[in-house]
Amino acid sequence: MTNLLSNADARRVFIAKQGLSTPPNRALTKDGLLQLIHDLGFVQVDSIQTVERAHHQILFSRNQTYRREHLTSLLEKDGALFEHWTHDASILPSSFFKYWKHKFVQQEEVLVERWRKWQGEGFEHAFEETYDRVVQNGAILARDIKADDHVSGGWWNWHPNKTALEYFWHTGKFAIAGRSNFQKIYDLVERVIPDEFREQEVSREEFVDWACRSALTRLGFATSGEIAAFWRLISPEEAKAWVTAHRDELTEIIIEPALGGKPRHSWALAEFPAEIADFPEPPARIRVLSPFDPMIRDRNRTERLFGFFYRIEIFVPEPKREYGYYVFPLLEGDKLIGRIDMKADRKKGTLDVKRLWLEPGVRASAGRLDRLAAELDRVARFAGVERVILADGWLG
Repeated sequence: MTNLLSNADARRVFIAKQGLSTPPNRALTKDGLLQLIHDLGFVQVDSIQTVERAHHQILFSRNQTYRREHLTSLLEKDGALFEHWTHDASILPSSFFKYWKHKFVQQEEVLVERWRKWQGEGFEHAFEETYDRVVQNGAILARDIKADDHVSGGWWNWHPNKTALEYFWHTGKFAIAGRSNFQKIYDLVERVIPDEFREQEVSREEFVDWACRSALTRLGFATSGEIAAFWRLISPEEAKAWVTAHRDELTEIIIEPALGGKPRHSWALAEFPAEIADFPEPPARIRVLSPFDPMIRDRNRTERLFGFFYRIEIFVPEPKREYGYYVFPLLEGDKLIGRIDMKADRKKGTLDVKRLWLEPGVRASAGRLDRLAAELDRVARFAGVERVILADGWLG
């Protein structure tokens, strides 16, 4: 049986699955933070700090009582979280480490060949030396072993020891023990990941089943391609085969699009239709989302569900930008209502708002602007600045 899901219900389900429907001011304990990250699946890490680093802002968007020190403790002291790759560098529950072992094997098979094309023959000449140094001397930053005659050129020109560190991290020999000024601290995986997580093993079949089932649980509904893309652990072909093999556990759902496009045929776990009424309405307040927020990571899905076209313009030359370098989407209730260009100036102690763009049909009513002002005050306090400064013409 195929079920039709209205666009409003689809948004409500997806927002709830993304942790954005619970009261954002309910006290969040350290255990609660671990559960939140588990339920999201991953939290992307990014170095840009226009207002706050992506991982902190993603968590703050869901709960304004989030404390950064809890995340640090879970990552660097408790071993309850680890850092590795999904579609990008992300923070993950250490209980997932056993599944990432399959990714490590995949990476070993492809990285040497790919990086040889990138850096040339002999690029791995520092691997043994680098590994031995970490074994003997412990955790290390890439800058601590940079060759004196190496001229840095960014990520495309890693020095040989940095290449080795990254290779051993990608393939599961090293893990990230912490960060210093956002630079990775590498150490042996057995010194970072607790034995209870590191020693577990799962079969390839269990791995694929988990990758598909856990993705579908967190998305609520998805095509086989979206299932594969969620973790970036398996291929679209594997996800499609999983759907076919588990057809009796799934229900087909037709998702009504936001802007009159073609309905989207998707899959959900069989119990899904009975759950819809249990999903709460999201809070009416406005929330600033990180450009790397998992709710909008799949830009095409965002456009289908919310009618909201969003692309980050970091790599777009300034004269060609439609909005700005680092523009934040705004969520109000169950709708993405616009975007805002702002930056925290910690020297001046201000959150400088340059421009607001509201979506077509969204009015800059007094009530909406009051809700936005309240959110900007919350963001300013979280970013450690004292006041919000609105530029002339910020309303457009």
